[in-house]
Amino acid sequence: MAAAKQVNIAIIGAGGVGKCFLGQLETLAQRRPSPKLVLTYISTSKKAIYNSDYAAIAINDVSSKLASSSQVPLAPPKLIEYLKSSGSQTVLVDNTSSQDVADAYPLFLGNGISIVTPNKKAFSGSYKLWQDIFSAAEQSGAKVYHESSVGAGLPVISTLNDLVNTGDEVTKIEGVFSGTMSFLFNSFAPTSGKGGQWSAEVRKAKELGYTEPDPRDDLNGLDVARKLTILARLAGLEVESPTSFPVQSLIPKELESVATGDEFLEKLPAFDSQMEETKAAAEKEGKVVRFVGSIDVASKQVKVGLEKFDLSHPIAALKGSDNIISFYTKRYGSNPLIIQGAGAGGEVTAMGVTSDLIKVLSQIA
Repeated sequence: MAAAKQVNIAIIGAGGVGKCFLGQLETLAQRRPSPKLVLTYISTSKKAIYNSDYAAIAINDVSSKLASSSQVPLAPPKLIEYLKSSGSQTVLVDNTSSQDVADAYPLFLGNGISIVTPNKKAFSGSYKLWQDIFSAAEQSGAKVYHESSVGAGLPVISTLNDLVNTGDEVTKIEGVFSGTMSFLFNSFAPTSGKGGQWSAEVRKAKELGYTEPDPRDDLNGLDVARKLTILARLAGLEVESPTSFPVQSLIPKELESVATGDEFLEKLPAFDSQMEETKAAAEKEGKVVRFVGSIDVASKQVKVGLEKFDLSHPIAALKGSDNIISFYTKRYGSNPLIIQGAGAGGEVTAMGVTSDLIKVLSQIA
């Protein structure tokens, strides 16, 4: 088969990660002249830019052009039709967290359109969607990569795939999978010094931009549960959904239904004593408390919640908002393979997406 001279890029989502990805795509296109990377479609939830003759969209001023565009996004079936008719290989870059876009992945892949994405919902939704995505890719030959769906730019998924595909036996996966939770517990229950009040640390994390606009979206543990679902499936467990195993929420029952995130933060100090007791209990044992996820492959147990760790444990010694993921395997024995570093942020998340795009290009062009 003759090498493709041009690969079209279609992007959905131009927010935080999307903007960073656009910058990296521009650099990549300059650095790698072959195949020629041509941006032919880009959309936000309300606006889009595309040309009926597939003329290239200039990347450098695309954000301002999007803001003033009168075109609306194409629904997945129409977008597939448009991309397929170009006559060139196409990669869809989904920089959203949209379930609707995720649900359409099997359609895109079935029509030969490769996908790279940080969207967790595609790979942690129903087990049927997971199966449909990979069987559609297998049948059409299209590629699908989602490194940034766990650990942003950290090589978590590629490492796990390498372990599994080379025949190693993964026995356990454990770690801190949320930059938000890492930051919170490193400042609330540090290995040395006193640490702050729980509610004050949650407020500080929000002000620094570490939490979602409503911190309850981090504290309910679902973000970590989604990541665990993805890794458990890659390790061979048929996990049905992120709600099919124990997930500890750190939202006090009384505050689950308050109207806004701001009201939640106002009322949270009244519940500080609960978290203080948890911290004190760990300190009595000479330990610290951390919010972790673990997968025991042999017993098929997946769980997310608070655990106590010795001060010398790598999980206890984390700094800032870093993530740490430990892979216990037959080959690595009692010393796990550890991946550690920034697990959140626009540039590092986009790096994972760009890296996935490079992998796809090496296979299709």
